[in-house]
Amino acid sequence: MSITILAIESSCDDTAAAVLKDGYILSSVIANQEVHKKYGGVVPELASRAHQQNIIPVVEVALQNAQMKTGDIDAIAFTRGPGLLGSLLVGTSFAKAFALARNIPMVEVHHLQAHILVHFIKEAVKKDFPSFPFLCLLVSGGHSQIVLVKDYLDMEIVGQTIDDAAGEAFDKSAKLLNLPYPGGPFIDKLAKEGDSSKFSFSKPRLKNLDYSFSGLKTSFLYFLRDELKKDEDFIEKNKADLAASLQKTIIDILMDKLILASEKYGIDQIALAGGVSANSGLRDALNAEASKRNWKAFIPAFSLTTDNAAMIAITAYYKYMKKDFADQSIAPKARMEF
Repeated sequence: MSITILAIESSCDDTAAAVLKDGYILSSVIANQEVHKKYGGVVPELASRAHQQNIIPVVEVALQNAQMKTGDIDAIAFTRGPGLLGSLLVGTSFAKAFALARNIPMVEVHHLQAHILVHFIKEAVKKDFPSFPFLCLLVSGGHSQIVLVKDYLDMEIVGQTIDDAAGEAFDKSAKLLNLPYPGGPFIDKLAKEGDSSKFSFSKPRLKNLDYSFSGLKTSFLYFLRDELKKDEDFIEKNKADLAASLQKTIIDILMDKLILASEKYGIDQIALAGGVSANSGLRDALNAEASKRNWKAFIPAFSLTTDNAAMIAITAYYKYMKKDFADQSIAPKARMEF
């Protein structure tokens, strides 16, 4: 039996819709919210208002691009959490109304599980999928986790940040370098022109598989403060080297724990996911370790690294196969466990 799913993603500041049929993505549309750039971060109230404006046009375009009508949809999927509550409410409310009007089932999706399951989206050209169990390094602006993936819907967090996430370290450090928001991509671009061994910054010494990035941010802040006292143009003179050194430190922290996790669990199937997985330095580091350690590495397409509805759709596909549906009483959650 053929299954067609309309998926909605509205966990933060991107309004996204996608149409999936039997594991293949027919369309994926994202409306970005430029309004947040001048504030240097996402403003929750503005985000939820923008979702209300964008969600119907985005869904209409997704259906048009997939050459589908509302009557062709077998189920609607939506992000239940984690995320900004106001933003999640918009997507959840739309899904409820759509499901009620069409008398079709709803599928609620965990945002972080969805990031991981992008690796199972089918494509016209045959590709390899991770085999279970595998480890996934999930890195974004709000999360840094090592996840043991035992099955499509059976995942266990074996390591995570105890304070700040890697993406937050990138963005807040970028702000200190007077780079635009979001700063991660600008650091990545600058790092290609710099010397990553020029400066060194502190690394946490946690004995388990957890991460910490607050100390690195503080170290970077104090280092810049001290150097600017000596030379007020220090940042401008050394911006590329600072970006390269900072990026290398963050990647080293991420990779050191991932290597430990691989050794602890005896797993050589390693995947990346989340917004920071678009970072070219992190991608290169994973490929280098994969070559060195005989890992099989899985890196998502750039279009699937940031928040998107295609990842919601593929997760919903596996939940649909289990008849794991939500009812009209469901509410979004700003925080959600796996």
